[in-house]
Amino acid sequence: MRVVVQRVSSARVAVAGEVVGQIDHGLLVLVGIEAIDTPADGEWLANKLAKLRIFADADGQMNRSVTDVGGGILLVSQFTLHASTQKGTRPSFNAAARPEQAVPLYEKFIIQLGLALGRPVQTGQFGAMMKISLVNDGPVTLIIDSHSRE
Repeated sequence: MRVVVQRVSSARVAVAGEVVGQIDHGLLVLVGIEAIDTPADGEWLANKLAKLRIFADADGQMNRSVTDVGGGILLVSQFTLHASTQKGTRPSFNAAARPEQAVPLYEKFIIQLGLALGRPVQTGQFGAMMKISLVNDGPVTLIIDSHSRE
C-alpha cells in the first residue's frame, strides 16, 4: 500500500456534489492499493499513521501524532498512486489492485486505521469520482509505502 499523507487544517470529500467525509485538523490520507498488498500492509500503515509525529508540540517541534492532538483522518482511495510513467506519456495502472481485491483490503484498512486511531475515520467512496477540498497545514506532505517500510 502506498499513501500520500497531508497534514491539514480541514479536508472534505464530495461525490456528486454531496459531502461524504470531512474532518477539521488532522490527516488527509490518499491510499493506493497494489496487487501484491495484504492485510498486513494495512495493519503496518495504520499503526504508522496513528503514531506519526508530524504535529507541533508546545515548542513548535513535530513531536505529536494525530492521536495526541485529537485530530481526524480522512481516508480516500486513489489507485493512481501506483501509476507507472516509464513508457510514453500515458500512465499504466497495471500494478494497482483490481477492485475485487482492492475493496476488501480498503475496507479492512478503514477498520485497522480506526482501531489504531481509537475512533472512526472519515472516508471517501471507493471507485467514485470525488472532489477533495483541503487546507494543507504547513504544508506537510509525506509519501509512505508499506513495502519499503521507511
